[in-house]
Amino acid sequence: MRKLIITTFVTVASFISINAIAQTTPAETPAAVETPNQADITFEKETHDFGTIPQGVPASYTFVFKNTGKEPLIITNAAAGCGCTTPEWTKEPIKPGGKGFVKATFNAASPGPFNKAVTVQSNGKKSSVVLTIKGDVKTVEAPKQP
Repeated sequence: MRKLIITTFVTVASFISINAIAQTTPAETPAAVETPNQADITFEKETHDFGTIPQGVPASYTFVFKNTGKEPLIITNAAAGCGCTTPEWTKEPIKPGGKGFVKATFNAASPGPFNKAVTVQSNGKKSSVVLTIKGDVKTVEAPKQP
């Protein structure tokens, strides 16, 4: 009986300790520190509207950017929000004043309007930039046979 009481006490005490720890907030992490010479990414435009495009024909747009900072800019990743859009980007570091690109290709398999995002991550002051492509995919009618 005594063993049961001790075991119960230890279990309850452990539960209370774990619960108390889970309720504490983690220490705040310091904000990213910007340096005056940090790389900076500036896109010529961040949204492209294809207008109406035919179904089944991939559509691509190349977003051009410039490193407006004072250190080399490195694109660490460009990720599409879905599998219907494929990004490509400049892989090598872009020197200050230099230009690079992020190309977004949409496969246009399904008819209807679309609005897709490509998130670009870099070592720039704006570590994440969202690019958008949009348009409307129209079904191509087959030619009528006489």
